[in-house]
Amino acid sequence: MFQLLWILMIGLVLGLIARLLLRGPQSIPWWLTMLLGAAGAWLGNAVSGWLGVRHTTGIDWTRHLLQLGFAIALVALAAPAWSRSHPRR
Repeated sequence: MFQLLWILMIGLVLGLIARLLLRGPQSIPWWLTMLLGAAGAWLGNAVSGWLGVRHTTGIDWTRHLLQLGFAIALVALAAPAWSRSHPRR
């Protein structure tokens, strides 16, 4: 249970950083931001393991940058799709 909370907290942080780094408004709800950030973290971990840089001595900068990059890409793809399917009134 605690691991799920940790994943969601990291997802929220990554999603918020992704939204801050993207230009323009992203009119997606906070829960979608959190889920996209968690998905970006999962994809970044998978790719870093595939590249062989998941576990290194010290801080895993490559893994963290991959996680953030995937979170940015997912938020950038989801924000326009969410805006089209949920227009503001």
